[in-house]
Amino acid sequence: MKTLKSAGILAMILLMVFALTACGGSTENASASTSTPAASSESTPAETTPAETSEPAAAEEITVNVSGSTSVLPLAQEEADAFEAKYPNVRVNVNGGGSSQGVKDVVEGISDIGNTSRNLKDSEKEFNLNEHVIAYDGIAVSVHPSNPVTSLSKEQVQGIFKGEITNWKDVGGNDEEIVVISREDGSGTRGAFEEILKLEDESGSLVSETALIFNGNGGVKAALASKETAIGYLSLGVVDESVKPLEIDGVAPSVETIKAGDYPVSRPFLMNTPQETTEGAQMFIDFILSDEGQAIVEDGYITVK
Repeated sequence: MKTLKSAGILAMILLMVFALTACGGSTENASASTSTPAASSESTPAETTPAETSEPAAAEEITVNVSGSTSVLPLAQEEADAFEAKYPNVRVNVNGGGSSQGVKDVVEGISDIGNTSRNLKDSEKEFNLNEHVIAYDGIAVSVHPSNPVTSLSKEQVQGIFKGEITNWKDVGGNDEEIVVISREDGSGTRGAFEEILKLEDESGSLVSETALIFNGNGGVKAALASKETAIGYLSLGVVDESVKPLEIDGVAPSVETIKAGDYPVSRPFLMNTPQETTEGAQMFIDFILSDEGQAIVEDGYITVK
C-alpha cells in the first residue's frame, strides 16, 4: 500500500515536469514564430528608402541659357564661372547678340535670361518680363590716346555725333576731320547713349549717316585705338590704356562719379526673365545679387547695393 502511494506521487511529479517542459517549449516556439515576421517587415523599407530614390534628382544637372547685351556679357561670364564653381550641378551658357536679341530670345523661349544694357523699351515692356537690375555702368565717350582733347560738353558730343561738328579744331583740338564711330542696331549701349544724349526722335537715330558702325565694345575699342582722329563710346567696364575716355561737362567717367550721379552718361545692366522664371535662372540671379556676386560687379562696374 505504501509502495502504491509512493508510485502515485512519483507519477504526479513526472506529469507536472512534462507539462512544464511542454509549456516552455511552446512559449519559445511562439516567440520564434512571432519574431520572424517582425524581422521581415523591418528589412522591407530598407530596400527602397526615399533617400535613395530622391538622390539622382538632387544631383541632376541644370542648364541655364543666357544671351543678349555684349556689354553685360563679360560680367555675366565672370559671374557664371564663380556660380558654377559653387554649384557644380548647374551649367550656365553665356552668349552675346545684343540687347534686343536677348529680349527676343527670352520671349521665344530660346534663353532663360536675356541681358540688356539699357532699360526695356515700351514695346518690350508689353511682354511683361521680370526685370532684374544687377549693376550699373557708365558709357565712356572716348578717343585715341594721342588726341589732345580731354573734355567735351554734352552739347558738343551731340553736335559731333549728329554731324554738325566735323573738325576737332572746333572743340579745342587739331585741325583734323572727326571720324565718328557708333554701334550696330540693337546695341544696348547705342540705345542708352542715344537716349541719354537725345540723339533720337520719332524718326529714329539722329547719328550722322557717315558714322562708322562697329559690332560690340571690342570692335569700337579696336577702331578707336587705330584711328587717331576718331571718337566713339563704349562701356566703362572695358576701357583700358588703348583708348582715352573724355570728361563730359567736366566730369570723368568712374565708379565714384557714376555712383554719385555726377557723370551724365550711365545706364543699368538688366537680366530679364519670363514670368515663369526657371529654377536655375533664379538661382543665378540671386547669386549675382548676393554679397559674393556684387563683389564681382564691383571690379569694374557699379554695384546695385
